[in-house]
Amino acid sequence: MAEFLKLKKSNCKNCYKCIRHCPVKSIRFSGNQANIVPEECILCGQCFVVCPQNAKEIADSTELVKVLIQSGSPVIASVAPSFVANYDGVGIESLRAALKKLGFADAEETAIGATMVKKEYERMINEDGRDVLISSCCHSINLLIQKYFPSALPYLADVLSPMQAHCTDIKRRIPDAKTVFIGPCVAKKDEADRSSGIVDAVLTFEELTHWLESEGVELERNMDSDPNSRARIFPTCGGVIKSMTERREDYSYFTVDGVDNCIAALNDLAEGSIHKCFIEMSACHGSCIGGPVMEKYHRMPVRDYAAVAGYSGKNDFDVPQPDKNSMNKEFEFILQRKTKPSEIEIRQVLAKMGKTKKEDELNCGSCGYNTCREKAEAIIAGKAEISMCLPFLKDRAESFSDNIINNTPNGIIVLNEALEVQQINAAACRIMNIRMPADVMGEPIVRILDPAVFLQVKTEHQTVYGRRTYLAEYEKYVEQTVVYDKDHLIICIMRDVTDEEVQREKKERISQSTVEIADKVVEKQMRIVQEIASLLGETAAETKIALTKLKESISDE
Repeated sequence: MAEFLKLKKSNCKNCYKCIRHCPVKSIRFSGNQANIVPEECILCGQCFVVCPQNAKEIADSTELVKVLIQSGSPVIASVAPSFVANYDGVGIESLRAALKKLGFADAEETAIGATMVKKEYERMINEDGRDVLISSCCHSINLLIQKYFPSALPYLADVLSPMQAHCTDIKRRIPDAKTVFIGPCVAKKDEADRSSGIVDAVLTFEELTHWLESEGVELERNMDSDPNSRARIFPTCGGVIKSMTERREDYSYFTVDGVDNCIAALNDLAEGSIHKCFIEMSACHGSCIGGPVMEKYHRMPVRDYAAVAGYSGKNDFDVPQPDKNSMNKEFEFILQRKTKPSEIEIRQVLAKMGKTKKEDELNCGSCGYNTCREKAEAIIAGKAEISMCLPFLKDRAESFSDNIINNTPNGIIVLNEALEVQQINAAACRIMNIRMPADVMGEPIVRILDPAVFLQVKTEHQTVYGRRTYLAEYEKYVEQTVVYDKDHLIICIMRDVTDEEVQREKKERISQSTVEIADKVVEKQMRIVQEIASLLGETAAETKIALTKLKESISDE
């Protein structure tokens, strides 16, 4: 499958929003980047819609269409009926005029092909006696069934899509024509690629808008009308069924929109309890008017439905119905090369995520997967990483933090704005002779420490570094650093410096004692000097000076 959905790697921010919204989890994470797995993707475009960083982009076909126009062959646009919801107040005549300015030979409505398709559905129900028939207009639903629900393939209507039916009709009428489909769907690019020779290129509404803007072509606000245009209702939820005029009374007609709902319906079908019904399935909520490229931010379901319904006529387009053989389309099973991991492998991966018991499997969905087991299977398949588990990262971070706090020799106390103890480690408990942390948790700090420094830090929002304090109650000297945290917490780090202070005081006592001894020696020497001054003369004066200097040097220390 060609790569119609791409990733701008520089923009992926590891948020996992795309995998949360991917109904078939066809996204692989590696190197902190999201990568679409083409063989598993059904091109519903949800990852493109929900990405907050615009990291997903759709392959642009504008240059290809320009080449088709320059080739000299007449290029005819097949415009999806949802255009009237995307371009406010613009009818097909106004859009045709704008497209001709870009070089198109003509523009027609895909609703013409939709008329042919819905008539073929009616024929299949009434003449072929189909028990269950699923519409095949939506290529994403077709891919969903082909890749994930092969048992439902017999129910899938083997009929061309409106896009294919219309482009086939154009080429029948104009043999040398090139056809370009314009609509709100990225999956149509893949459908055109898979059925070469029918649709030569596909443009999204976004691509068309950018092209019009670059050429300075403005769409004239002018609404035309046509009573013979019932199939214009196709892009709305239940639009296929609404367009049907021949319904069997013994048959039920259901509408299912949204991939998740369609998956649930297909699971019901697999049980074999559903019969005699036509099921209109659409990957997008609200059908095509909820398409991923309805200018991406143009989502207004009520107004869009009203625009399409108001533009639709009450009768069918007057077009000849092709024979059933020319409307036929075969759908084959698309093999998924996946192996189911063993229970032992799953348990091993769960254990690496810290989930050793059933109750550890929170199934929170933060990683994008519905359950922890699904996540484990994705890891085994190489589509996910253990680090994508938020509870795992949180527990690991807390364990790492707790390990540091509980093993550091420094006392740590965390207070809230009310100066109440929120956390205290073992070292702090030893410093203050606290039996266990629970004894002071939630208590005011004033119960165990002088609150003055904490009040200062709380008021001034300024950190106090290395302040030495004597804790008289505990007979300990500590060096305090008190920090005001951005989360309005006050963190106190205390280093026990009692031994340092004891050694310093001991040294001071020794120094003081030495000074006292020196004083006594000087006094004694002076008395001797006075008695024998006449004999010693200047020698006594020199001795006094030397002893005085010794005393001063000891005092300085």
